Amino acid sequence: MIEWEVGDDVLRVTDADNAELSVRGADLVADGRSPDIPRPVDETIVATTDELRFPHAVVYAFSLGSSAQYELDPSGEPLSLPPGEYVVDVDTEIKTYLRFSGAATIEKTDDFESTVVSFADRRRTILGFRSRHEFPAGTMTVPDSPAGMAAAITHLASSHKTDGPDRTYPTLRGHPPLIERGPDLEISDCIRSDTPDTGIELVVPPAYESLFVTAPLAYYLQAAVRVADDCERPRLRLPDVAVEAELAAMPELERDVERLLRKAFFLDCLIRNAGPYGTSLSELHLLEALELDASALYEASPQDRLATYLEVPFAAIEHRLPEWHCSTYVRPTADSIETLPFLLDRMSLIYRPRTSELEGKELVERSLEDFYRGGEGLTTADRASAGQVASVDIVKPELRHGRVHGWLADGVPIDVFKSAPEAYRNRLDYLERSSDSTSICVVLNDPEMAGEHDHVAEIYRRRSEELTMDVTVAESLETAALARVFEADHDFVHYIGHCETEGLRCPDGYLSASNLSTCNVQTFFLNACGSFYEGLSLIENGSVAGAVTFTRVLNDHAIKVGSTFAKLLVHGFSIERAMRLARRRIMMGKDYAVVGDGTHSLTQGELRTPTTVRIDPIETAADEEYLVTFDCYSTRVTGSYYYPHTEDNEYAYLCGTESNFTLTEPELATLLKESEASVIYNGDVYWSKQLAGSFER
Repeated sequence: MIEWEVGDDVLRVTDADNAELSVRGADLVADGRSPDIPRPVDETIVATTDELRFPHAVVYAFSLGSSAQYELDPSGEPLSLPPGEYVVDVDTEIKTYLRFSGAATIEKTDDFESTVVSFADRRRTILGFRSRHEFPAGTMTVPDSPAGMAAAITHLASSHKTDGPDRTYPTLRGHPPLIERGPDLEISDCIRSDTPDTGIELVVPPAYESLFVTAPLAYYLQAAVRVADDCERPRLRLPDVAVEAELAAMPELERDVERLLRKAFFLDCLIRNAGPYGTSLSELHLLEALELDASALYEASPQDRLATYLEVPFAAIEHRLPEWHCSTYVRPTADSIETLPFLLDRMSLIYRPRTSELEGKELVERSLEDFYRGGEGLTTADRASAGQVASVDIVKPELRHGRVHGWLADGVPIDVFKSAPEAYRNRLDYLERSSDSTSICVVLNDPEMAGEHDHVAEIYRRRSEELTMDVTVAESLETAALARVFEADHDFVHYIGHCETEGLRCPDGYLSASNLSTCNVQTFFLNACGSFYEGLSLIENGSVAGAVTFTRVLNDHAIKVGSTFAKLLVHGFSIERAMRLARRRIMMGKDYAVVGDGTHSLTQGELRTPTTVRIDPIETAADEEYLVTFDCYSTRVTGSYYYPHTEDNEYAYLCGTESNFTLTEPELATLLKESEASVIYNGDVYWSKQLAGSFER
């Protein structure tokens, strides 16, 4: 669902996922809907102006009168379109298309923060918008049996919009249909008709653990899945080309699936550049080294293309593969089947959960390994009160491949976000709610912690000048008032205070989240000692995700984590990634964790894919030079790419692949001023514009 309004020469567009797009134009006039645009869109608007100004974006232009197509040079060269009729693809947070007749100029502003489409005079332009998030297309009923689960996995691929390499683009992968358990297998004709017939088959032993592990591979390859009693090891069959690949049995199956999925996805990302949406990826030279014909493979059938990929040794490309963005550890039982659509929507790998006990001082040692700054001593300013804090028995998970790790099983492991089935269903509920702004409430329930309160409130207020946000603050709330905060419709609640075994401490007693009739707070941060179980109760009662603590935390540490988390969250970082960066600022960072769906984001940033920049001085350089590393990825847009805006860069990079550049001090200062990114420098975490002055001379 797309909503829009015009005011002060700004067209503001929002979707059901709270994504927001602002398009500026001189004397902009919007005349209402028009269906006339040859692209899949959710809403169209007729706008009249001589200039349209978008946020930073990748831009393609397609001539409707010929086969000509153009791409805006990422390095900053303007694109001049001769007179004609065009559709322009603007890759913003909400997918945008322009249709117009005549000549036009498309260019980036000097600071690369905006993309401008300008005409010689006022022009009637059709704008089309498509929400990146799509609701699940229907629901399948699945019986409690491996055969029923296999049938469901087969039809989850009905959400793909293509069976070619372009499916690596996140906009061409919709949300899979939902699954609910029932006595009989029920799959609608609509879902069946949308399921692609690639001819690829995956035969699996009739065991839940094998089906869960292979589900991400089957989903991406759009394979028909079936179980066979005589099958000891999964087999990938390509009958049209007489190829059959046998995979390992459990537990080695996990490794085989991970490698094959990463290889197929990566090679598709390279091959897709032979199609109409190609770009100058830095990794493209690998195709020549592997002797792969991109044009032929782009046009090949799914079976022919996969057969070619199977012949490529994993070792030949392993060093160039982006680290996979997300892995989830799932209890392989019928109870977990309903979570599959949500995990596959994020393209998560799935593993069996295995844990061991933390030994001795291992928790402390793991915290210190992540701590950047040396020599900082502990203080006695403890956020804890004299009350008893709920204890959490933390275990050590056996983590496999992935940058982000989710846990859908028993136990409370370190280094993962502890999710719950309710979190994913809750996320869909919030998508259906219409809101004109993001509602944030900061609660201070202990005056001694006013420093954090003032700091984070200012961060949220400053961000509200750029995004539509409604920020409220409250202090010393009694139990009834605090309950009303959690029962009200808020997108985020930042609670600062105490938490004890009875619940969140208030002036008149304690509020236990388990006693709430409902929770209508989408996300939260309970920055209080031992808030893990209270946070988990909020998820079970209606929230999507939140940040919590395992034990007592020091007050100055809580302030550092709270302020950094707030900054990252309102700039589009997911809950898990914001917390992972924020907690690295303190010694005992492992005391902080995430519950619910850690891949969830509260807002959007200036860039659709949040970026972290690491700066390291080059000691051997004659002049002041720095090694600058870009790390750009998101669990929501797997398959996208990014373009580092350094002076000499000519390439785009796949999200998840780090890129490195050597910059002088003036070049680094310019980069930071023109960026919206978190920065790791000298062992601490900064915001780019905040740090830029340190490199100006």
